[in-house]
Amino acid sequence: MKIYDFNKPVDRRGSHCVKYDALNNFFGREDLLPLWVADMDFETPDFIIEAMHRRLDHAVLGYATQYDGYWNSIISWIESHHGWKVKREWMRYIPGIVKGIGMVINALTEKGDKVIIQPPVYHPFHHVPEQNGREVVMNPLRFTGEGYEMDFEQLEQIIDPKCKILILANPHNPVGITWSRETLCRLAEIAVKHNLVVISDEIHCDMALYGNKHIPFASVSEAAASCSITFGAPSKTFNIAGIVSSYAIVSDPTLQERFYSWLSANEMDMATIFAMTATEAAFTQGEEWRQQMLRHIEGNIDYVETFLKENIPAVKIIKPQASFLVWMDFSALGLEHSALIKLLEDEAHLALNDGAMFGIGGEQHTRLNVGTQRQVLEQAMTQLKQAIDKLK
Repeated sequence: MKIYDFNKPVDRRGSHCVKYDALNNFFGREDLLPLWVADMDFETPDFIIEAMHRRLDHAVLGYATQYDGYWNSIISWIESHHGWKVKREWMRYIPGIVKGIGMVINALTEKGDKVIIQPPVYHPFHHVPEQNGREVVMNPLRFTGEGYEMDFEQLEQIIDPKCKILILANPHNPVGITWSRETLCRLAEIAVKHNLVVISDEIHCDMALYGNKHIPFASVSEAAASCSITFGAPSKTFNIAGIVSSYAIVSDPTLQERFYSWLSANEMDMATIFAMTATEAAFTQGEEWRQQMLRHIEGNIDYVETFLKENIPAVKIIKPQASFLVWMDFSALGLEHSALIKLLEDEAHLALNDGAMFGIGGEQHTRLNVGTQRQVLEQAMTQLKQAIDKLK
C-alpha cells in the first residue's frame, strides 16, 4: 500500500490558482495566509496525473466521445459507496455544478419565479438565481445550540405558487451536515406536495467524516426520485476542481425531458477529454488515496478543535460531518462583524471566507479550509491566537 504525504509542502503561487494568486483581487492584499477557496493544497493524486499524461501521449486532442468506461466508473462508485443503483440513461455530463444550477433555473423557471435556499449556505445558491432574474426566498437553518437542522414549519409557510425550485446542499456547505434519511424524506414530501424541484448539490458526498454517511437525496424515496436533479463530481474529493468534471442524475422521465432537452439543445452536455480521463482514474483507482486524505482532514479538524479549546475558548467550531470546510463561531468575542473581519485580516493576517457571504446566520462566523498541510494550520492558529490576545 502506498502511503501519501499530505504534509508535503506544495508552493501553489504562480500556478494561476484563485486561492493564492487572486488574493489581491478579493482581499486587496497579498500578505494573508489563504484558507478560503474550497480546494485543497495537496498534490492532485498521482494516478490522475499519470492518466492525463497517458492521454497527452497521443498527438491529437480532438472531439471526444463519452465512452462506457467513463460512465461505468461513476455508476460503480455511487453504488459501492452510497448504495444507490443509478442507470446510465439517468445521467448527463455538466460543465460544473454552479453552472448546472444556472442551467436548471433557465430550463425550468421563468423570470420572477422563486427559488428557495437554506442559509447559511454556499453563496452561489443565492446569487445565481438572483442574477438570472429569479426571486430568492429564505428557509434558514435552525441552530440547535450544537448544530443545525431544517425548519420545515417555516418552509411550508413561505412556499407559494411562484416557488419552483429548492436548492439543497447535501452534505451542507458551510456547516458540514450529512442530512439524515428522515430529514431528506420529509423534505421530499414537502417538495412533492408543493410541486417543487429539488436541486441536490452533492459535490461533498465522498467526504463524509468520523463514521458519518452520505445519503443521496434521490435515493430515499419515490417522492424524492420524482422531484430531484442530483449533481455530483469528483472535483472536491480528488482535488481536480480546475478540470471541471461534473454530472447530473435525473431518474424521473418528465424531469429528464424538461432539463436534458435544454442541455442538449444548448450543447452543454458534451464532456471534455480530460474531464472523462480524470473522472475515470479517480473513481477506479482513488479509494486508498481518499481514505488517507480523509484521515488527514479529520486530524486537522481535531487539531483546530483542540487548539481553540485550550488557547482561544471563546472561538468555537461546528465539527463537520463531511468536507474539509469548518464553520467557526466568533460571536463570544463580542465584536461587530466588521471589526471581526478587520481583526482576522489586519491582525491575524488570515484569508478566510466571511460568514456573512453565506447569508442569514453567517454573521460572527467564518469558513475555514483545513484541506492543507498541518504546519499551515499550526501557523494559522498561532496567528489567530496572537491577534485575539491583543484584545485582552
